[in-house]
Formats: sequence, structure tokens, C-alpha cells
Amino acid sequence: MPVTERAHELAMTAAQAAADKKAQDIVVIDVADQLYITDAFVIASASNERQVLAVVDAIEEALVNLPEKAKPVRREGERQGRWVLLDYVDVVIHVQHAEEREFYALDRLWKDCPTIPFVDRDMVDADT
Repeated sequence: MPVTERAHELAMTAAQAAADKKAQDIVVIDVADQLYITDAFVIASASNERQVLAVVDAIEEALVNLPEKAKPVRREGERQGRWVLLDYVDVVIHVQHAEEREFYALDRLWKDCPTIPFVDRDMVDADT
């Protein structure tokens, strides 16, 4: 079963918020068929700890400002600023320092799952 409409909305909003803060390598993975605890992962990289925290703040702000507000039920890793996990039940968001992203390779771990296309709206505007 593919991601729910709500999970898709949360994932795309989070991905765009990350892109707006210049996160790199943003990937949305549909894990609904593999996991019962969530429908999608959003994975994004940042070049330093300060940027990791800025991306996390932007994501939380964007999701709480949706018509159906979303707040994380769990957040981990904020103190170190190297890998912050935000659990919204329908979506789990990983914002990682680029070094952690390369080392832990979540993308490869979930490579058998389909990705959900995400295109940064600023890139679309630049092309027109």
C-alpha cells in the first residue's frame, strides 16, 4: 500500500522546507510496504551542525503551519546537531550532517523501497 495522502503532504512540505534552507540530497522514500510504524522517510543533508538545526526548525515551522497542524511525537539528536530525527508518525524525517549521511547511508539501507519524486519549487521557477 503506498503512502497515505496525509503522509505525502507532510513529506512534501518537509522536503520543501528543507530545500528552502539549502539542505542537499533531499530524498523521500516510501516505506509503507516495509514498515508498519510509518509511511515515508524524508532524508536531507546539511553541511554543518548549525545548518542541520536551521533545517529542522524550518521543517517544524512549516508542518505546524499546515491547515491540519502537525507536531512531532518524538525528536532525537538535537543537542549534537549531527543527525536529528523528527517522528510525525506518518512520516519520519532525518536531517543529517553530510558526514553522517555518508557513513550511515540510509538511502542504501532502504534502496529496495520506491522513492517519491520531490522537485524543489525554486528549481522549477528557475527553469521557467
